[in-house]
Amino acid sequence: MEDAVAGVLRQWQQAFPGLDTEPVAVIGRINRCAALLQQGSTGPLTREELTRPEFDILGALRRTGRELTPTQLARETFASGAAVTKRLRQLEGRGLVARRTDERDRRVSHLSLTTAGRGLVDRIYPELLAYDRALLSGLTAGEREDLARALGRLLLVLEGSSGSTPL
Repeated sequence: MEDAVAGVLRQWQQAFPGLDTEPVAVIGRINRCAALLQQGSTGPLTREELTRPEFDILGALRRTGRELTPTQLARETFASGAAVTKRLRQLEGRGLVARRTDERDRRVSHLSLTTAGRGLVDRIYPELLAYDRALLSGLTAGEREDLARALGRLLLVLEGSSGSTPL
């Protein structure tokens, strides 16, 4: 049995014989995995009518344990400012996130979890971990460790020492 990217590789090799398509084997699979993880129903999150990116914002506020500005949230969740703004609007509307205007600079807002937001994260995070663990259950513990190590190394290469993509 072969994955979807193997077929794509074969097609590229037919279209460009002799061209080294090895990067597609890695980047294509990473992109495909990311797409499947983002579009798939995510069990506990679906039940709570949350997307994974919305949970990432709630999770960032919970794990840092302090107020964050929208810019800090964008950095913590690897999302654009516009995406964070849209998600914050949704989360505020649901009463999960509170906004406090900075006393010195009224243009700056500080965000925190509400009691309901904190309760939701505390309740759902263990379930989400179990769900994600089940997604990875087809890999052995050693394979998961190797994959995490290889992906960590790739992140270091892509982020470079400055934390930005070298391209």
